[in-house]
Amino acid sequence: MAQNLAICENRAMKSNAKTIAAAAPPAIPARIEAIDWMQAGLDLDAQGCAVLPGLLTPQECRAITAFYPDDSRFRSRVVMGRHGFGRGEYKYFAYPLPELIAELRPALYAGLHGVANRWNEAMGIDIRYPEQHAAFLKRCHTAGQTRPTPLLLQYGAGDYNCLHQDLYGEHVFPLQVAILLSEPGRDFTGGEFVLTEQRPRMQSRPEVVPLRQGDAVAFAVHFRPVQGTRGFYRVNLRHGVSRLRSGQRHTVGIIFHDAK
Repeated sequence: MAQNLAICENRAMKSNAKTIAAAAPPAIPARIEAIDWMQAGLDLDAQGCAVLPGLLTPQECRAITAFYPDDSRFRSRVVMGRHGFGRGEYKYFAYPLPELIAELRPALYAGLHGVANRWNEAMGIDIRYPEQHAAFLKRCHTAGQTRPTPLLLQYGAGDYNCLHQDLYGEHVFPLQVAILLSEPGRDFTGGEFVLTEQRPRMQSRPEVVPLRQGDAVAFAVHFRPVQGTRGFYRVNLRHGVSRLRSGQRHTVGIIFHDAK
């Protein structure tokens, strides 16, 4: 009887171990490679943004949020109200980047560099981007853009981020990614991600992008091409965050070019 119980317990433990292993999410590079990048490219072409749902797990979101009080992880802190940027604050990560951020940055770049090159060709811009993020960073660093730009943003009730563009020097990758680390309705209310698009001789077009915890949004940093009757023309985009009504909201921003 005791032997049979031991065998049953052993089988149960193995079964539980297999269940836990099966439930573990894929590694970041594999997860990003599995994204439907063709659909993301179509969304970027049509709207200037593309939602990448469920990019991070709740555990990963909490792990990144937990970095915020640890100043040793960051190179600088910006209080938005002091600079007219809005209300709230953010911190730029220092090199070496935390492992999760260091994995996200090159993997997301690999999925987006094709769109970036296609956009530049359509807009008549001669710059092309290499397949590997490391090669693009080398280009930035040679030009004196050596400071890392991935950042962690923190908003409280009443905070907001004014419409802006993240341009840090001569070399600018035309797309970036923001990942929502908090859960709307549970952790905060309000605080929607907002894009505006200004077309020549037209009024600006707003785009509110609904996100859940762990969702990412890829979007244009500055310009994107739009097909017109006489070919492509450039439209200018800015992004921001609407006012938080309550709670606290954290976001991680993945910017692919470094800063001077």
